Amino acid sequence: MKFPLLAAAALCGSTVNAEIYFKEQFNDDAWKDRWTISSDWKSKSELGEWANTAGKFYADASDKGLQTSEDARFYGLSAAMAKAFNSSEKKDLVIQYSVKHEQKIDCGGAYIKLIPGGDNFEGTKFGGDTPYAVMFGPDICGSTKRTHVIFHYDKKEDNLLVNKDVGCESDQLSHLYTLVLRPDNTFEVFVDNKSVRSGKLDEEFDFLEEKEIKDPEQSKPEDWVDIKQIPDPEDVKPEGYDDISEEIPDPDAEKPDDWDDEDDGEWEAPMLDNPDFKGPWSPKMIPNPGYKGEWEHPMVPNPEYSYDDNMYAVCKDGCTHVGFELWQVKSGTIFDDIIVTDSLEEAQKFAEETFFKKKEGEKEMFDEVERKKREEEEAAMADMEDEDDFDMEDMPMMGDEF
Repeated sequence: MKFPLLAAAALCGSTVNAEIYFKEQFNDDAWKDRWTISSDWKSKSELGEWANTAGKFYADASDKGLQTSEDARFYGLSAAMAKAFNSSEKKDLVIQYSVKHEQKIDCGGAYIKLIPGGDNFEGTKFGGDTPYAVMFGPDICGSTKRTHVIFHYDKKEDNLLVNKDVGCESDQLSHLYTLVLRPDNTFEVFVDNKSVRSGKLDEEFDFLEEKEIKDPEQSKPEDWVDIKQIPDPEDVKPEGYDDISEEIPDPDAEKPDDWDDEDDGEWEAPMLDNPDFKGPWSPKMIPNPGYKGEWEHPMVPNPEYSYDDNMYAVCKDGCTHVGFELWQVKSGTIFDDIIVTDSLEEAQKFAEETFFKKKEGEKEMFDEVERKKREEEEAAMADMEDEDDFDMEDMPMMGDEF
C-alpha cells in the first residue's frame, strides 16, 4: 500500500516526536543476543528451535525473520524493550509486526505479548503463565481463525478478550497486524494497514459491570398470565372418535390361490394406515383472554457500576519486554518487522519501509514457486500414467500361456 504524497508528508511531520520503544527486523546474527529463549519454561524435548531465515519465498533473501522450525512444539522467546512504555504518560500504545504462515498452518498461535516485569522479568522462564499486559495477533486451529486482542485489567485481576472475534489471514503470504490502544479508552485493529475493528473498551470488552441490573426487589406477580393460548372449552370430542382404529385390513388384498389354511394357518389381509385415524384427540386452541404478554423484569441502576477512565492503562507500572509463547502443530511461521511505539504514523512509516516494500516481490516469488510445484506434480502424474500403460502392455493376454 502506497500513501499519497500529501499523506506521506503528513506522516513525516507527525512522526518527529514519536517514541520508539522497540524495533526488531532479525537481519543480523546478533538477534540471539537481544532475545532470550524460554529454556526453563518447558523441557528441551518440548521446545522447538527458532530459525533465522527469509523463508521459501521472499523479495530479498537478506531480509530475514524468525521462523518456527519443528512440528508439535512449544516456542518461547522474549526481548527487553529499549525503553519501558508507561500508561501514565497517556500516550497511544501501538504494537505492529508481520506474520507469514508458509506451512499452510492448521493449528497454532502466532500472537505477540507485551510484558511488564522490569528487572524482575526472567526471560528463561517466560511462558504461558507469565503475567502480561497485552496479547495480540492471529491464532488458528481448524475452522477457528481469530486475531486475539486481550488486555489485562488489574481491577478484575483478569485478562479480557474482545467480545466479538476479530478475523485473521490464513494464507501463506506475509500479513501485517497492528494494534492501537488509546488513552481515550478506545482501540483499533489493522490488518495490512486496513482497519478491521475499532471501538470503545467498555463496549467491546468486559472491563465494567453492567450499567443496569434486574431489580432484586421485583418478581413476577403470581397472578400474571403469560400463556398465549388455551384449550377451547366449547370444543368437544366427537362421538365414536376413540373407536377409529389406527390400521385397517387392505381392502384390495386377496388370499393367494396356493394358500393352505391347514399348513399356513388362517389367512389375514395385510394392514394399512387408516386414513380416517387422526391420532389422539385434543381440543383446538384459542387466544387466552387473560394473556398479559411476557413479563419483563424491571431494571435498576447497578450500584456496582462505575466508569473507569483508566481502562487503557494496561502498562500502569511500565511494560518492559515483548515475547512470543506459542504452541504450533505444524511449524513454519515467520515473524518479522516488530515495532512498539506511541505513534500509528510511525508504525505505518515503518511498514512502508519494510512490509509494503517487499510485499509485491514476495507474492511474485510465491506464485513462481507454486507454478513450478504444479508443473512438477503434473509431470510426476504423467510419469505414473506412462508406467501404468507400460505395465499393461507387458502383461500376457489371456490364453497366451496355453
